[in-house]
Amino acid sequence: MRRRGHDDQTLRALFRPAEPRGLWQAGSDWLGWDAASGRPTGQPAIAGLAVATAAPRKYGFHATLKAPFRLAEGVTPRDLHAALAALAGQLAPVPLPGLAVTRLGRFLALCPQPQPEALTRLAAEVVTAFEPFRAPLSVAEIARRQPDRLSPRQAELLHAFGYPYVFEEFRFHLSLTGDLAPEELARLAPLAQAFFAPHLARPVQIDRLCLFGEDEGGRFHLLAAQALAG
Repeated sequence: MRRRGHDDQTLRALFRPAEPRGLWQAGSDWLGWDAASGRPTGQPAIAGLAVATAAPRKYGFHATLKAPFRLAEGVTPRDLHAALAALAGQLAPVPLPGLAVTRLGRFLALCPQPQPEALTRLAAEVVTAFEPFRAPLSVAEIARRQPDRLSPRQAELLHAFGYPYVFEEFRFHLSLTGDLAPEELARLAPLAQAFFAPHLARPVQIDRLCLFGEDEGGRFHLLAAQALAG
C-alpha cells in the first residue's frame, strides 16, 4: 500500500513503549498490528477481539500526546522533524509506577493510576510546541468531534488546539478497544487484565516522542522517534 507524501499526511506526536519486546509487543499483539514494523501480528485467540480492536488497530499501540494534524501551509516535513528533535532534547523522561486496564467511557485502555502531574505537563509541552505546525481544522474535522457534546472548556480547546482533550482535560491512555457495548466491555476487561498482567506492575518510562504518518488505507506508520534528554 502506497503511503501518502509527507506533506499531506495526518501526523501525530505520540508516545510508544520503547522496548521491542515486553509491553510494546504485548500491545501490538493484542491489537493485531505493529505500527513500527508496518506488519500485522498474531492476536490472542479471544472471541470477538478482532472486531473489538478494529479501530485502534489502524493506529497501533500508542498514547496520543498531540492529536492528528495536517501540516500548516509553508511548513515542511523537515521542519517538523527538526522540531521533534529539538523538543525531545528539552524534555525529561517521566516515570510511571505501572498501568491498569481501565474503562474510559465506551472503550478499554491502559492508564496510569493516578496520572502523574509531570506527565500532564509533558503532554502540554508537546501540544504547545507543535501547534505552529498544525493546519487549522476544516469544518468537517470540527464536526467529527461532535462539539455539541463537549463541555464549554472542551469546545474551546478544540477550536484553539484542534483537540478537546488537552491540558487539564488530558488523560494518558493506550487504547485497547474501540467503542463497545457495556456487556462487551465487561466481558473483555478481565481478559485484557489477564493478558497484560505480566506488564502492568512494571515501571514504565515515558522516554521518547514518536511521529507517525497515516497511509492511504488509514494505517499509521512510524516516521521518527526521538529520545527525551532534557
